[in-house]
Amino acid sequence: MTLTIALVIALVVALAAPVTADETFPSRPITIVNPFPPGGQVDLTSRPLAAAMERILKQPVLLVNKAGAAGAVGMQSVAIAKPDGYTLLITVPAISTLPEVDRLFGRTPTFTRDQFLPVARLNADPTILVVNADLPYKSVPELLADAKKRPNEIVYATSGLYGASHVPTEMLLKAAGGLKMRHLPTTGGGPATTAVLGNHAAFWMSTTGPAAPHVKSGKLRPLAVSGAARQPYFPDVPTLKELGYDVEYYLWCGLFAPKNTPTAALTVLRDAVRKAMQDPELKGAMDKIQVPIAYQDADEFRAWWEADAARLAEAVKAIGRMETK
Repeated sequence: MTLTIALVIALVVALAAPVTADETFPSRPITIVNPFPPGGQVDLTSRPLAAAMERILKQPVLLVNKAGAAGAVGMQSVAIAKPDGYTLLITVPAISTLPEVDRLFGRTPTFTRDQFLPVARLNADPTILVVNADLPYKSVPELLADAKKRPNEIVYATSGLYGASHVPTEMLLKAAGGLKMRHLPTTGGGPATTAVLGNHAAFWMSTTGPAAPHVKSGKLRPLAVSGAARQPYFPDVPTLKELGYDVEYYLWCGLFAPKNTPTAALTVLRDAVRKAMQDPELKGAMDKIQVPIAYQDADEFRAWWEADAARLAEAVKAIGRMETK
């Protein structure tokens, strides 16, 4: 009897023991959620990242697109996912702007920034204003001068209302004196590029990844970049500040985990991403789409994200309420 009781007690203690840092993670596939459609900057960044992480972690790293509501659908799905390290989010500044938009309209936010833990920043690239090459515009002043003559006639595309390309476009229109254009919101970078290529919109503030092959082929014409300095892969394209417009904006990609993800799992993930960003195949893939790597580990990224989110919150308030038509 004594031996039986002892065995039962030992079994209960073993089952109740907390998960330790020594336990193997990961022991099954990891899912990275992309909250946007294929073809955009997130998609082009996440694919080589997942491949590199697979080689490092020795487990499948699966990419899942959950597009909708300018990224809110996919981001919320990760915010409420089980915090075990097996569901991650790769996204852009929309993670900061969308909660502010909900507050602007008096809605309860679909998700909040404090529901996520930063794992790493992967890149931080300025957007590039590209026009359909069949149009006559050879410079931003030419484009904006035409917009001044024809209020609400020129169409610009974005990856979604208040999304990562809408915010810098509105910043430019306000910096140019409050010009009015027609907004064509789409569901992501791929559809926005298609809209401009198909002449359904004159231009959009693209991430460099989706724009690069079409600039190279001559189908899109780059007019300006939104960074403080010129983009290394487009050295002949001026910044908006050079042209006299007080606009500075970066579209970054970052990897996040749900709040309360165990420290042990986060440590493994941070280490895997750090190594992945040094992977020659990943570097080659990012070079191919002409997006410089701008890696930051979790601690540095957290501080940078806080400052960036504050700037974007002010930008959303300045834009004010806008409705799709």
